[in-house]
Amino acid sequence: MEAIVKDFPNVRAVDGGRFDLRAGEVHALIGENGAGKSTMMKTLYGLYAPEEGRIVVRGRSFEALTPAEAIALGIGMVHQEFMLVRELTVLENIILGFEPRKSGGRIDFAEAEARVRRFVDDYGLHVQLHKKVNAISVGEAQRVEIIKALYRGAEILILDEPTAVLTPQEASRLFEILKTLTASGKSVVFITHKLREVMALSDRVTVMRQGRHVATVDVSATSIPELARLMVGRDVFLGVDRSGHGSVGDVALSVEDVFVPGDKELSKLRGVSFELRRGEILGLAGIDGNGQSELVEAIAGLRPVERGRIRLGGREIQNRRPLEVRAAGLAHIPEDRNFRGLNRAMSIEENLAGMAFRRAPLSRGPLLVAGALRRFARRLIETFDIRPARPEAATAHLSGGNAQKVVVAREVDEEAQVLLAAQPTRGVDVGSIENIRRELIRARDRGAAILLVSADLEEILSLSDRIAVMYEGQITGLLDAEGADEESLGLLMTGGALP
Repeated sequence: MEAIVKDFPNVRAVDGGRFDLRAGEVHALIGENGAGKSTMMKTLYGLYAPEEGRIVVRGRSFEALTPAEAIALGIGMVHQEFMLVRELTVLENIILGFEPRKSGGRIDFAEAEARVRRFVDDYGLHVQLHKKVNAISVGEAQRVEIIKALYRGAEILILDEPTAVLTPQEASRLFEILKTLTASGKSVVFITHKLREVMALSDRVTVMRQGRHVATVDVSATSIPELARLMVGRDVFLGVDRSGHGSVGDVALSVEDVFVPGDKELSKLRGVSFELRRGEILGLAGIDGNGQSELVEAIAGLRPVERGRIRLGGREIQNRRPLEVRAAGLAHIPEDRNFRGLNRAMSIEENLAGMAFRRAPLSRGPLLVAGALRRFARRLIETFDIRPARPEAATAHLSGGNAQKVVVAREVDEEAQVLLAAQPTRGVDVGSIENIRRELIRARDRGAAILLVSADLEEILSLSDRIAVMYEGQITGLLDAEGADEESLGLLMTGGALP
């Protein structure tokens, strides 16, 4: 890809971008949120037509591609938001639009399954072909997307933030699959924010910043601090500054013997109890699917409680409406920013004011105060480095990381007694992770009680004062962060006991 330029209304997303890919390599493409990474690759896949530049695939030059042309050239893409039909089976999703037919025109499902089984067996892409997509895990859905691309003949596979929604175990399994693919001669473009993954998996890495190409380097000749500096344009502090932590205060949130139903199980949570105090961060670790999501939703009023009590500031809040729970002193960064965190049809300004618009100075009686609303939005945009820095910009056009920053900014700014922070840095670049973590520490230091749920064990260990571990709907361990490490947490996360 040479001298690529791609414009959207009022913004140049890619400005002279360039990228090259060799056969049989994993080439990481990194940069801050809004740096143009996904736009570059969507241009390669034919979803966008560039204003300038050219794409050369095996010697053939193109000013632009369509998705059909890209697929015919052996290019496949797995998007950050999976493109699967939830009510169809795995097999039906894989062959959709490319169904083998019998002589009478009917779909030959036996032949389709035989073809798909070859990819499953050759690359270790284990999936349940006859299950509906709405009944499989996130990790399995990603494998379905990979098989779908391979089934269409992909020799070049683009993965956009592939580990953003995966557990550490699922991510390790994905890396094994990618190594098998490249060993067979296929090429992988790996768009990510996670620099440890870049160093572990990639052969080369290209860095973009503000739509421009910054550098392409061999992974063997670089380091995590150097890649962070190239991404952000300054040195990045990758740890957490915990200085200035005051004393822990009274109990802000108590959960007593709580049972909560899951989507399929009668009781997903079984007898969960803990206390969260003002001025502390309690990290909640566990492999995805062991009840963390149900616990957060029950506290926030989004899921019914079968039995047990949840108290916030001394008031019982179980089975209260979400707005009542918020009024009692709760803020909530949900794990799914698109489903629960944002109204994508609204602007950045409107999403940032999602709670604050109910009170002065943003409203006067039933009327919004336009000037105050704009000043409020600009303050949060600057504090959290939301891009583009235009309050009126549509949230629908934001990158995943900038969308996440809108949610985090709104909830942290509430200065609530209790903050539920579920996957607060998921899909966010290294510079923004630094910023979000700093704001969480500031919230704790001013006396907020924070329940931090994260699939990133490094984040749990570096931010938490205490750590609770969940396994099969129960808390299997509660320990001080200073005495914890990834090995001990991993043991508790899989149902083991500490020696």
